[in-house]
Parts: sequence; structure tokens; C-alpha cells
Amino acid sequence: MSRARARATRTELRGWARRHRWFLVVFGLGTLLRLVTMLGYRPALWFPDSYTYVVTAMRPRPDLVRPAGYSMFLRLLEPFHSFALVVTVQHVLGLLVGVMVYVTVLRRGGPRWAAVLACVPVLLDAYQIELEHLLVSDTLFTFLVVGAVCLAMRRTLTPRSAAALGLVLAAATLTRTVGLPLIAVFALLLLAYGVRRAADGARPGRVVARLTVPFLVAALLPIAGYAGWFYATYQRVGLVGSNGVFLYARTMAFADCSVMKPPPDLAVLCDPRPPASRPASQEYIWNAESPLVRLPGITFTKETDTLAGRFASLAIRSQPLDYLRGMLTELGRSFTLGRPVYPDPETYGYYEFPATVPPSPGRHPALVGKEFAQRYEQGPITVDVVEPIAGVMRAYQGVVRLPGTALLVILLVPPAAWAVRARWWRDAARARWQPGAARTRRPAAHRAYSNGAHSNGAHSNGAHSNGAHSNGAGLDGARPDVAAASRAATSRAVAGRARSNGSASNWGVAWATAWALLLVPPATAQFDYRYVLPVVPLACLAAALSVRASQTGHDRLS
Repeated sequence: MSRARARATRTELRGWARRHRWFLVVFGLGTLLRLVTMLGYRPALWFPDSYTYVVTAMRPRPDLVRPAGYSMFLRLLEPFHSFALVVTVQHVLGLLVGVMVYVTVLRRGGPRWAAVLACVPVLLDAYQIELEHLLVSDTLFTFLVVGAVCLAMRRTLTPRSAAALGLVLAAATLTRTVGLPLIAVFALLLLAYGVRRAADGARPGRVVARLTVPFLVAALLPIAGYAGWFYATYQRVGLVGSNGVFLYARTMAFADCSVMKPPPDLAVLCDPRPPASRPASQEYIWNAESPLVRLPGITFTKETDTLAGRFASLAIRSQPLDYLRGMLTELGRSFTLGRPVYPDPETYGYYEFPATVPPSPGRHPALVGKEFAQRYEQGPITVDVVEPIAGVMRAYQGVVRLPGTALLVILLVPPAAWAVRARWWRDAARARWQPGAARTRRPAAHRAYSNGAHSNGAHSNGAHSNGAHSNGAGLDGARPDVAAASRAATSRAVAGRARSNGSASNWGVAWATAWALLLVPPATAQFDYRYVLPVVPLACLAAALSVRASQTGHDRLS
């Protein structure tokens, strides 16, 4: 029996591997590319923000600029004293994102070929791999957000899964504050889920309460706890102390003090140069010549942040169209065909695999962070660029990436597929029920009626002319039941086809989350290439679920 069971197991494994061979090929290539990266750039690549994360990890306290979620992730791995281990875990998280996308597409009825294609950008894009090798929060944030979306797309949501969803989104928010609006997005999802359940006979209020309450409690309690820690440290309400500063920097792309007419205390933040001659928005936060940085004290004091927030609010109220135009311009940078240098060559260079070791940033936090990083590693933190292995990844990065224009096309696939499918079903329904219209294939109940008693004797034997219909006898009593059965069969067919083909409820969650992540940075700060990369797996997931699923029944996970 044991030998037979072993043979059966091997047969099942071979069958599973054959069915999922293309995904295994893509996954294997993604794994190989990450191994080459780890061998070519040891132990990790650094970004200016990396040093601040390490400081917070080694000296736990809320940071004024960034939430401490990623720092706690570093703290969790600190006993191993290895930044190489940190990026190894990040590469594993990147691979798991691809797995989650693939599994979710198949479980929601999507075709296998679409599931494989949806994994290709996140597993093989060179910039995704380089971001995973940087000591920044984006890979962890991507993993948490994609995990939340996949969890929300389970066929049945329970209070326990809703609470788990809230905890994952809380962790994402404490990793990057851009996750905070997603809590509202997913709360609306639960509301829509309750409404759909009402169509199945459930009470919507009860369903919404059973799901929304545990979701909000699980999502908001950790955030409230962190906010309390932040308040105890700085006597300020919030998760960070830089919202006003970043919004001020965003508005400096268009703010015109001759239009705003600010009061004297705000006028000190004006830039007399015309907007076309001004630097990128982030320079107003970090450059020593910025009007904000020239103010006494550090940039992120409560007084400075409040002043910057007031200036930004006045600029938006005074020039709303300029603000909207600037936001759309920044958003448009996400969809360029090429990859122009932005916001400056230094920042742009951190997203490329380097040929030489980049120098440490000269800002004071980086100098302090370097000391803490040496304590974390318990040794030097120099980066070794190992040739020719590193050169392989540089050459690969020059060829394999997802253009921004392709991302826009992927984001447009779900609504386009939905519109085409909705029009097809509307035309089919109209043709089916209009008298004298050319009819499509009829439901089984209607075919049974027309192929049965109606055609095989009722009319031919004169029952119709002899008053059977008018007297309520025979087929006249059966017609309402047959018509009702026909309509019910049609409704079931439409519903089943919608489920198998990927309805809006399938792809809408991923699609809405992707757009939320795209819109928030241009509205509150500025465009950055690293902010776009977490959107890619969500856009691909939505597109894969919107296409027509196989009707053969073979596109399953098993």
C-alpha cells in the first residue's frame, strides 16, 4: 500500500507540475534573478531613507517623517546581524507576491494563461528586483497590500477574515502612511459585500455589522496605539509630523504668492521665482536654500509643520485648478513610455543597479544612521559590487522592465472588458425577449417547452383552436411555469457566466486599490518611481480577473 500510495503521490505531483509548468518556469527565472542580484551586490543596497529606518530600529521611537513599521521589521531580524538576511527576506516576499497573484486568479475562476501573465511583471521586472534589494519599506508594503487584496477576494468573508484584513491593512499603514486611505476603500468593499448578500436573501445590515465592526476594530486599534505612542513622544496628534511639510513642498510647484496674498507669517515661505524655474518639490524639504528649511529649528517641528500646512491649504484654496493640473501632471509621469530622470539624478540613480558603490548621503541623519547600521551589522556596511555578476543585472535592467504606458493599458483592461461584456449580455437579453427578434440560444427550460408538448401535439391536434388555451386547460396552465423556469434558467446562466468570467466584484478590489496607491502620492507629495511599483501586481491581478475564464473547467489551482 505504501508503494502504491507513493506512486500515486508522484503521479499527482507530476500532473500538478505539468498543469502549472509555465508558472513554475516564470517563478524559477524570478528566483534565479534574485540569486544573481544577491551575489552581485553584497550585502544590500542603500537609499537615503535606509539610515533613518535603521536608527528607529536600533533606538525604537516614532520618527517624525516615516512610520516605524519597516523599522520594526528590521528590529525583528536584528538578532541575526545581517543586512544580507534582510534583503533575502525581502526577495522572498517579492516571490510570494507573485504566488499570491497566481493563486488568487485561479481561485477566482480566471484562466491559467492570464494568471501566468499577471505574475510576469512582479517576478521578472528588473526594477522590482532592485527595489527588493534596497533597504526601504516598499517591498514589505507591497506584500501587505497585495495580501490584503487577496484576502478580501475570498469567496466568503467571515468576521474572522474581516478582522485579519483589518490587521494586515493596519500593518501596511504603519509601514507607509499611504495605506491609511485603503482602510476606507476596504470598508466600502465590505458595505458592497453586504448589499450583494442582501440580493441572496440575507439581511444587509446584519452582514455589514458582522464584517465591518471586526474589520474597523482590528484596523484602527493598532493605528490608535501607534498614534498614542507618537503623542507621548512628541505631544502631537498623528502618525507622523511631516504632513504639512510635504504638502507645502507639493504646492510649491504652482504656488503664486501674488495670487494667494498670504499674511506676513506665511509670506516667509514664498518663492519669488516663477514655477517653471523652480526645482522639484522634494528640494523644498531637504535643500538648505528652501524657505522652509531656513526657518529656525528643525524642519519637522510642530510649529514649522503647522505653518507649512497653513501655506499649502491657502495655496490649494487660492489656486485649485493649478493644484489639480499639477497633480495630474505628476500622475501622468507614472504612464510615460520611457523612464526620464526624475525628480533628480541622485534619487533616480538609487533605482538603478550601480556600477560602483554609491557614496553615503551627506545629511546628518545619514551620518548618524551609519553608526547605528554598523551596530546592527556588527561590522562595516560597505557594499561590494562583484563583477561580472553585477554586470549581468545591469544589462538585464536595461532590457526587462514594464513601461509606464504598459501599466496604463493594463489598468484600462478591466473596465474595457466589463463594458464589452455588459453590452454583449444586454444585447443578448434584448434579442431573447423581444418578439420577432432573432433569438440566441435559449435556456434549457425553454427548449424543453418548445421541443415537448407544445410542438408534439398541442397545436397539431387542434387544442389551441379548440379553446384549450382560452379555457385555461392544458398548456395554457403550464405556460407561466415554463416562462418562469425559462427566466430563472437564463438568470442562473447569466450569473454563472459572470462568476466564471470575472465580474466587477472580482477585479474591482484590486483595481480600486491600485488607483488609490497611484493617486495619493501626486496629491500629497510628488511622483516617485518607487511609488509606482507596488501598483503593478494589483493592476495585473485586476486585468487577469477581468478576462474571460476558460469554460472547460481545467483552469483551477489543483
